[in-house]
Amino acid sequence: MSVQAWAADGLLAVFFFIVGNELKQELVHGELRDPRRAALPIAAALGGVAVPALVFLAFTLGSGGEAADGWGIPMATDIAFAVAVLAVVGQYLPTPLRTFLLTLATVDDMCAVLVIAVAYTSGINLTALALAAVGLAVFGYLQNGSGRAVTRLRAAVPGWLLFVPLAVTIWTLMHASGVHATIAGVAMGLLMRTRPRGTETASPSHRAEEALRPFSAGIALPVFALMSAGVSLPGAGGFFTSTITWGVLAGLLLGKVIGILGGTWLTSRFTAAHLNPRIGWADIAGISVLAGIGFTVSLLIAELSYTSDVHLTDAKGAILLASTTAALLAALLLHRRSRHHQRLARQAEQPATP
Repeated sequence: MSVQAWAADGLLAVFFFIVGNELKQELVHGELRDPRRAALPIAAALGGVAVPALVFLAFTLGSGGEAADGWGIPMATDIAFAVAVLAVVGQYLPTPLRTFLLTLATVDDMCAVLVIAVAYTSGINLTALALAAVGLAVFGYLQNGSGRAVTRLRAAVPGWLLFVPLAVTIWTLMHASGVHATIAGVAMGLLMRTRPRGTETASPSHRAEEALRPFSAGIALPVFALMSAGVSLPGAGGFFTSTITWGVLAGLLLGKVIGILGGTWLTSRFTAAHLNPRIGWADIAGISVLAGIGFTVSLLIAELSYTSDVHLTDAKGAILLASTTAALLAALLLHRRSRHHQRLARQAEQPATP
């Protein structure tokens, strides 16, 4: 494979392992454990996936060729960048808002993973896929099994020596099957054990995250971005007249806001789910703009969508422009909301006048 292919299929598998691992922790210990608390961010994520895709198709369906094939591009939210922006500008924002964003972005990325697996996979090798499934079953049993034999094996063999070769084998088989290899990362993340046993001070899930997150954030994502984000200037002459450009821009900047706000409002309006009392609709609006940062996963889907260099250039340029715009707008909105919450906190601390 080329270096760029290794970055997309290999390094991003580590990133998606972190995503799957975080989702498993949320399912066992976090917001997703309680369906009533999880309903709003899940509905927001589904709205933020469906509406941008429909907006993109509205711009591109009449263009012919492969233009409409990139409908999955504006579905994605880049967790790393979104959380980073929130951390910089949202010092006084309520903690439940960060949880809302993490849940939304995690479910959003899982939807993107499913889209990659179903819509952007062709020529499946069923034998390799079956062997990968066997490998995942072994991985899950070694992680979560409580039998005497597996307990002795885990005690006798260092974790890295037991799981790293198995993970590489699963990744290789998944890649050979024709399914995008990042799916292997998500699957293994979902199979991680999140509770410590016996003399363990931390669960394998937390230990793996501590070990791999610096690599994912410091190497995997930057290298993939450097390899994939380049826009060919000679091929960008018709950038602002391309339906792909406007489909991506409208999907990420408008579709995300409409889908997330609409999904949240409809769910709170017609079900028993409701916003945390510390969160206002203006906060959700800021988060919906922030979710328009599609960067990493959007670039991946763009490369899977288009064979034409011109179409790929239009898609990448629009992703970079939309993600930058979303980050700046969200930073302004959320900074104002942060100052609002700071004022409320100060007022609450002041003693009541007699």
